[in-house]
Amino acid sequence: MTDGFMGPPWQMDWRIDALAEFEALPDDVREIVLVVRGELVTAKDPYFRGIDADAGLPNGMRVGPDRSTDPKGRHICFFDDGYGWLKYTFVRRTKDPQIVVEEIFWQEAEPLTPPPAEP
Repeated sequence: MTDGFMGPPWQMDWRIDALAEFEALPDDVREIVLVVRGELVTAKDPYFRGIDADAGLPNGMRVGPDRSTDPKGRHICFFDDGYGWLKYTFVRRTKDPQIVVEEIFWQEAEPLTPPPAEP
């Protein structure tokens, strides 16, 4: 192990309730979340700070702070074009830094329905 600060890939840990929510998601959504996980654990800065820092993320995914007044606090990663999100914190320790997923949510998009026919 090195004496300096470790870099990516980061460790990721899930709260038990967040992991249960992840496991209850449909298979195709779990695949999207695994892509999100891959992006977070390999990012140089899991908080994606700076101008256009998250420009390289896949389509339908963006990251931002939970509260703008706390840019080093909990962050939200929106995925599936905003139909889902994952709330996480980054524990920046010298040894064993990790991302902790606190909450995950996904809601299926409403199917588009045509307007009713005129009489």
